[in-house]
Amino acid sequence: MDVPQPTAASQIPPSKDAPVAGKEPVPDYGTLGPGSDLGSPGTSEPRTARNTRFAPLVAVAIGVLLAMMVAGLGSAHAAWSRFGKLFATRNEVAKTAHDRSADFSQIDRMQPQRQAEALLELAVAHSDGAVNQISSRIDRWQGQLKWDSQMATLTTAALNSNDMSVRQSAVEIELAAYGLSKNSKSLDYLMESAESADHAQKIWALWALGLMGNRGVETGRVVKTLSAHLKDADEDSRHWAVDGLALVGSGETIPLLLAAMHDDASPIVREEAACGLAQSGMFTREQRRSTVPLLLQYTDDPSLDARTHGWAFQALTDITGQHLPNDSAAWRSWFEKEFQQQP
Repeated sequence: MDVPQPTAASQIPPSKDAPVAGKEPVPDYGTLGPGSDLGSPGTSEPRTARNTRFAPLVAVAIGVLLAMMVAGLGSAHAAWSRFGKLFATRNEVAKTAHDRSADFSQIDRMQPQRQAEALLELAVAHSDGAVNQISSRIDRWQGQLKWDSQMATLTTAALNSNDMSVRQSAVEIELAAYGLSKNSKSLDYLMESAESADHAQKIWALWALGLMGNRGVETGRVVKTLSAHLKDADEDSRHWAVDGLALVGSGETIPLLLAAMHDDASPIVREEAACGLAQSGMFTREQRRSTVPLLLQYTDDPSLDARTHGWAFQALTDITGQHLPNDSAAWRSWFEKEFQQQP
């Protein structure tokens, strides 16, 4: 997926410690959840003490993330080009895992980090049972995984799988590697971080909120928060809010992304929204197909520029699998004859 990654929002090469969630790397801000810096649910640790513990991690992450942003968000951006590279990453991981025997009896002999890595490789390679193996172990991995360059590569590959269950496994592992338990305690921390004056912490939180919302943790609250950030003054925050909404993957996020594609002043944000609707994010085939009528309108909407028209055509191609010229009449003719008759 194009995880914080985000970047589908998706950017001097990232350092070996920099995560590459979905599209771009997102920094790890410490461990949350039971036995973590946040304390266990129900505790009332003073906010000042908690924030002091996080501060050094945040400071280290800022440099990493800003370097990636300079590299990846400069000039043309090219979300679809980046997404193609992510598919290449996925295919390389799948190729590596292809000849491995899926002898899950050997997995329990590994340390949790290696278990997660091995099973993600097998899941990307569509090995039977790998996704179920991840699901059965994810709770035991909580607090046992770390976010590093290898985990970043593997979750990137999995988040761009053509199998939704593999993408979902990547979301679960990424949350575990961040130390984020799927509960209100972690969500409250992310909500607070999304309002931080620390830009790196803020955009990481916008990505992580999308992960949490996808797994059903107060999804309505997550969507409300992310949609509010679509109005932020800075382009970068809006772009990561778009990525977060695409990660959530619920029906209520589709109109928000379509509106961002149409109305946002930034071409980077508009393209990211289009790519989220068409390829990245956590939408089902049926959800993506539901956007076709409005995307058809966008192809010749006089209020939109030529680039946005082009992104609408590309989104239509990706969603439908049809390779028609960038001609609105041709697409409408095809739509009337065939698309409406398809299941």
